[in-house]
Amino acid sequence: MTPLRDRIAMVTGGGRGIGEAASLALAAAGAGVAVLDLDPAAAGEVVQRIETAGGTAIAVACDVADYASVAGATARVADTFGAVDLVVANAGIGDYSALSDGDVQRWRRLLEVNVLGVAHVVRATLAPMKAAGFGDVVIMSSIAGRETWAGEPIYIASKHALTGLGGSLRRECAAFGVRVTLVEPTIVDTPLVRGTELGREELDRYAALTADDVARAVVYAVSQPPAVGVAEILLRAVGPEA
Repeated sequence: MTPLRDRIAMVTGGGRGIGEAASLALAAAGAGVAVLDLDPAAAGEVVQRIETAGGTAIAVACDVADYASVAGATARVADTFGAVDLVVANAGIGDYSALSDGDVQRWRRLLEVNVLGVAHVVRATLAPMKAAGFGDVVIMSSIAGRETWAGEPIYIASKHALTGLGGSLRRECAAFGVRVTLVEPTIVDTPLVRGTELGREELDRYAALTADDVARAVVYAVSQPPAVGVAEILLRAVGPEA
């Protein structure tokens, strides 16, 4: 089954974790995939896996916090495949800290990647989709955009921002046939989470999703008939919850 045949997808943060899984799943569903990542080697490895499986993909180095980098990457994708009609704005970083003693420069970088990075990706890709009257924007948020807890205040703030951004964007795009989906998973077992001691402790304590679980939700949303928009998908793991 290739429900996404002839679609051109661009996935940010596509070299690892949820972005890697989404890139592979979109390619398996028939889309041509541009794998964007700050680490071009990681993106290249994902492309090799896609091509080995018979799919079509390119790797593009990109820093979503830098609009010029995003615009240049988008232009390269368009030169290779044609206009992008499916965007997964997935790139993001985390931070465990308290507001009383956190690293303010880390906070700034997190907001630039997690919030402005999504806005940059949408800004670089949306106009052609509006003009064509067709397309999908998937924003990878988190259950942290709906709930709060102590220990990740700036990360939580970034995901709450995406809840508002996604809702506003959906209203902007409604008249143009462009669908906007907010995907909000609970904790996911990814290299990002496993990269910190606190993250590993959470994975030991709570039920977690896999990156493939989230990727299936992405493919589900963008495979619906054009008149069906999946506005939000909130995913919880079955088991002890954080």
